[in-house]
Amino acid sequence: MVAASSRGLGFGVARELACEGVKVSLASRDLASAEKAASQIHEETETPVLASQMDAKDPAAITNWTSRTISEFGGVDLLVANAGGPPAGNFDTFSDESWQDAFELNLLSTVRMIRSVLPSMRQRGGGSILTITSITVKEPAEQLILSNVMRSGVTSLVKTLSIQLAPEGIRVNNIMPGRIDTERIRSLDSTRAERTGMTPEECRADAIKTIPMGRYGDITEFGKAAAFLLSNAASYITGSSLALDGGSLKTV
Repeated sequence: MVAASSRGLGFGVARELACEGVKVSLASRDLASAEKAASQIHEETETPVLASQMDAKDPAAITNWTSRTISEFGGVDLLVANAGGPPAGNFDTFSDESWQDAFELNLLSTVRMIRSVLPSMRQRGGGSILTITSITVKEPAEQLILSNVMRSGVTSLVKTLSIQLAPEGIRVNNIMPGRIDTERIRSLDSTRAERTGMTPEECRADAIKTIPMGRYGDITEFGKAAAFLLSNAASYITGSSLALDGGSLKTV
């Protein structure tokens, strides 16, 4: 099960898992987008792909997605808990409603997704869960305060659950993307451009200066790293957060 996977990071993970022969259940808020992504992945890999509509803030939608996946594939072995990012802005920009919306989108949705798959994983004798956050949980970005706070909560959830679930053969890890070339990152570059008077292209060039590898990553690279953490090749890894950032983090 890969959430928010009709495009961007989620799509990269879903496609790579399918390339490895995994039956994929992908979900998006927009069913047409999910079906288009599923069709593309199936054509490329000939692997079964199930498309569902799922709003990450809707607990019933998460439950329905899980039930449909189990009905179609017999159970759940892997979960990628993912959702879109909240808006950028300064602290004074956001109301209680904005904070609550970000909480439900990024933190509570992860809790609900994990809760929904645990019975199946336990029945099957184990599983692997991966959350997608951001390198800003290590080094907060000034304009991403909602994301910084909520995704840091997800990281703490991962560490706690990894301890609780390890005896049951269920691994829980986190992957922290830096600047991967997605619509979300391009949108953030555009937002910064509006705020600073720079062009989006100048913002991108300025951001690349902070990346030792000198470029943005791509969703294929991200998908391969995620697939590794989900796979049996990472069978002794749990409670870890992997940065995929071209060397951007300065934290030891």
